[in-house]
Amino acid sequence: MTTLRPVTTQVLVDGRRARYRVDGDGPPVLLLHGIGRSLEDWTEQHELLRDSFRVYSVDLAGSGYSAPLPGRHDIPGLAGFVEGFLDALGVTKPVHLVGNSLGGAVAMRLTVRAPQRVTDLVLVDSAGLGPDVALGLRLLTVPLLGRAMTRARRTTARTTERLIFHDPAFVTPERIRHALDLAAEPHAARVYIDTARSGIGVFAGQRAQWRDELLTELARLDVPVLAVWGEHDRVLPAAHLETVRARLPGARTRLVPGAGHMPQVEWAEQFSACVREFWSGTGQRGTRPV
Repeated sequence: MTTLRPVTTQVLVDGRRARYRVDGDGPPVLLLHGIGRSLEDWTEQHELLRDSFRVYSVDLAGSGYSAPLPGRHDIPGLAGFVEGFLDALGVTKPVHLVGNSLGGAVAMRLTVRAPQRVTDLVLVDSAGLGPDVALGLRLLTVPLLGRAMTRARRTTARTTERLIFHDPAFVTPERIRHALDLAAEPHAARVYIDTARSGIGVFAGQRAQWRDELLTELARLDVPVLAVWGEHDRVLPAAHLETVRARLPGARTRLVPGAGHMPQVEWAEQFSACVREFWSGTGQRGTRPV
């Protein structure tokens, strides 16, 4: 199993530190992680794609080891950060944009905001495609309770990792230690709660207004979309693929058996083959297993 020790570097985005990783050479690929996570969630894909692509991943503002934003950590703010990151690195060519969970919603917003910067869009168990979301994320929006839930505890880290992965073999001591390290960052709890509250309600789940607006705007664009989902996702259910088919009828979809919220980790080789096929233009529409 891949170790979580990538070689990373830093760049200033609007004067604030952003941590990122880059490997390989070729057409640019940008990988965006989920809420409370870090670029380590893309370790396997860096290794599998760098032979043919220039692969970037970045800790979103306030996540991992990137500095927080001065304002709210909502999806539009994070999309602006990602565009600033591309500017800071001088990436002017359109990118293959890939987002997991929250990163998927940020990727959609960036695509709507600056479609000329995006070749195509891969949504991986993405936020923004239905109201349903894990109870733990909804409870983060409750005052005081959210703060208690985000304290750096080993039991909390283990529970969160177990929720994300279908196969418990992926819940390794190294992943738990890494989750604890991220939770111990001084701004981590504030950013986590701020981000959750910006798009989730304790009763409503993922709020309808921002989801509907984002999908309506995305559907107007001529940007190829692939949605990949773990069949056993307990954070955002695979039933959200129905929204993709209904709201983005030109999109391609893939259901990954035996995977949870991060098929790019649990089924790494199949995932890389799937996105390569999509990027080559040879994929076929319709839902089928990877």
